[in-house]
Amino acid sequence: MTAPPPHPLTATLPLTRLALRQDRARLTVWILGQSAFTALITAMSTAMPPHELLTETRFMADNPGMRLTGLANGATAGAYTMVRGYLTLAVLTALLTILTVVRHTRRSEDLGRHELLTSCPVGRHAPTAAALLVALLADLALTALTALALTTAGLPAAPSLTAALALGAVGLAFAGVAALTSQAAPTARTANALATAALALAVLTCGIGNMAGQVTADGTHVDSAWPVWLSPLGWGQQMRPFDGERLAPLVLAAVFFLVCTGAAVLLATRRDLGRGLLPARPGPARASRFLRGPTGLALRVHRGTILAWAVATTLFGLVLGAASEQVDDLTGSSREWYVRLGGTDDLHAAFQSSLVQMAGMLVAAHTVQILLRLRGEEAAGHLENILTAAVSRARWAGGHLLVAALSATLQLSLFALALGTAEAGVRAVPPGNTLTLLGACLTQLPSCLLLGAAVTALVALRPRLAPTLSWALLSVFLLIGPLFGPDLALPTLVQDLSPFAHLPRAPAEPFAPPALLGLLAASATLTALALRALRRRDLIQAG
Repeated sequence: MTAPPPHPLTATLPLTRLALRQDRARLTVWILGQSAFTALITAMSTAMPPHELLTETRFMADNPGMRLTGLANGATAGAYTMVRGYLTLAVLTALLTILTVVRHTRRSEDLGRHELLTSCPVGRHAPTAAALLVALLADLALTALTALALTTAGLPAAPSLTAALALGAVGLAFAGVAALTSQAAPTARTANALATAALALAVLTCGIGNMAGQVTADGTHVDSAWPVWLSPLGWGQQMRPFDGERLAPLVLAAVFFLVCTGAAVLLATRRDLGRGLLPARPGPARASRFLRGPTGLALRVHRGTILAWAVATTLFGLVLGAASEQVDDLTGSSREWYVRLGGTDDLHAAFQSSLVQMAGMLVAAHTVQILLRLRGEEAAGHLENILTAAVSRARWAGGHLLVAALSATLQLSLFALALGTAEAGVRAVPPGNTLTLLGACLTQLPSCLLLGAAVTALVALRPRLAPTLSWALLSVFLLIGPLFGPDLALPTLVQDLSPFAHLPRAPAEPFAPPALLGLLAASATLTALALRALRRRDLIQAG
């Protein structure tokens, strides 16, 4: 007589404890790092005098391009913190829950863990429930620490809690999206790509609604158009923290989460283990000559990521270029910030220089993302198959390094071209401005290469901790670098530890070959040492 099948949620709590144990370092670093970033931007806002807050808020409200990145809710320190930081914090919160849910559902199946677990008395929906519980616990912890960071900086408690709940609502909604894509997609990589694409669509829809909105008579508020209600990010913004808080949009996020979760449960009963509802597209019977080498294979693996970043960097450049028309109206601490970061009293040149530096930091994050694929291929067991051919570990890693360098060059070039084109459309710029910006952006490439070499070294020396340590290293370099280091009053010696501190402030400053050559030499040396360490260690298959 066969035993009855277990309840669909049997062993949910043990699986939740297991997932929390596996993610304890990753989640701790992410949550604490994002909370520290929230505290930093809040402290910068509360330090601004009222007249500068008014000027900055009107600048953000009047410019449609800036409304794509933030929604003006008044000329207070709390409202200005949200208009400057909401989009970044919301995207980070959504990515946290997306990656967590996919990692403990679809990726667990890809690695064969799910099949091993189901040999025990584990309910059919227990892994999904456990993944969602972990994501929601992380979202709840992040919400609590965000509220604490806002209130510690001197903002009122009730609006701070509303702001934190607005970010938590975004994380809740995209946990449901990730649960749905994990059931539909044939692989974890596709599940992450679909959920991230949904996030990008939500950002774009929210931005369009804000751009089409109406500015109030005093120039400090924007009444968004209807498209914002189609986006979970728009729901968070419409909670209006620090501007007559509304909790009704939180209900929308909860209902959306429940609908997505219900759909994921339904899909889970209609598919086979290890397969998604979306069919895996069969490839050709024979690979092209280009795919028979490690570089071609790496380019094929990363092509979706590269294309998505290309679209994002182009839009980023167009939006910021369109905003340059009003930069000459900046005064006070905002003007001083651009002048300090740009290294010149010419406000337009300082604005260009600051944007170039920020683009370099974003592309450095893209480089980290690409090279962490080294660890992913090893953990998934793909590296063993590659090494059975006439391919060494150095050639395999070198292919990913080359693709990362080429992609970083492409992203910086696209940003420069978009920025220069948009600026030429809204203000008078000298001939050759776009070429000047292109050269300035390419001076950021050595810092991206050095970060890539550091990631490769971490994969070679500490493969299990490489993802957590790589993102933590990038976060530290950003915090102590020129963007935030001076505002934190860090000693010059500490700021100089960041590779971003040694780049020329182009186009405001002249080309500096010694600094760039030094960074390139450091990158080459670290890469050589990393490849040597990679050759000398054993492969580690456990994820």
